Amino acid sequence: MRAVRGSVPARAQEGLSATFVVRSLFLACQCHPVEDIEVALADDALQRFEVSVRAIETLNDEIRGIYLQPPAQFDYHAGQFVQLFRDPQTARNYSLASVPVLDSDIVLHVRRVPGGQVSGWVFESLRPGDRVTISEARGSCFYVPGSRDQDLLLIGTGCGLAPLYGIVRDALSEGHRGRIALYHGSYEASGLYLINELRELAARHSNFSYRPCLSTESDGPQYWAGTPLECALREHSDLAGWRVYLCGNPKMVEEARMQTFLAGAGSGDILADPHLPSGSAPTVIPADC
Repeated sequence: MRAVRGSVPARAQEGLSATFVVRSLFLACQCHPVEDIEVALADDALQRFEVSVRAIETLNDEIRGIYLQPPAQFDYHAGQFVQLFRDPQTARNYSLASVPVLDSDIVLHVRRVPGGQVSGWVFESLRPGDRVTISEARGSCFYVPGSRDQDLLLIGTGCGLAPLYGIVRDALSEGHRGRIALYHGSYEASGLYLINELRELAARHSNFSYRPCLSTESDGPQYWAGTPLECALREHSDLAGWRVYLCGNPKMVEEARMQTFLAGAGSGDILADPHLPSGSAPTVIPADC
């Protein structure tokens, strides 16, 4: 469960990952409160906020960056996700590419999905100045300060780059000293984005490397040939002691979870955020991106 107000005894959080602890999650079966607390189910979105659309940016032909003015007392970690509501019953999950200490806006990356009820609305109807509703932030795929010398491997496809972009910038802003290696992949070069921004970031930080990967034939020396998982394991075959972040296509995430574990990463150090496409399915809250 999650502690909304008040604190829980340390015993109730024993064995949980650092990201779960930061989110105030605890094991109800081990919790004996010593003070009044307010609790909720772990994944309940308790609050909704009405916010203004500050800007909409074209990141590539299929992905838009949505800049939202954050409401007062809106807490989040880069890499978490929010629900974006088209109407009170129709919402999709979108990851946060922004970093609270670096960005004045909340930033979402929305990929257009054929038949997508929310992504279609974003592309066709949403305009700067509109008011939209979002949920509070959820999810456990984010950077936690404390192990600044640990090496970080980030692998993503499509707009799975959104949470990874936030996590990388968050880690660097916290003074992370370990290696940070980001592999972002697409079938073709047109599916990649934020290439210049990430290359500039790598030029400023010697411990950060960025690899844009193409699973079709490499289009010049500026790209790496292969899927991001293949490229990552080619350069880092021993992942013992690494923390791994996996975001994007669910099949890639599942395969990468297994392959990075077999390469030595501890299961507790593999954080995943598979992005499930909704298409025209009637389900209320899958993830478009």
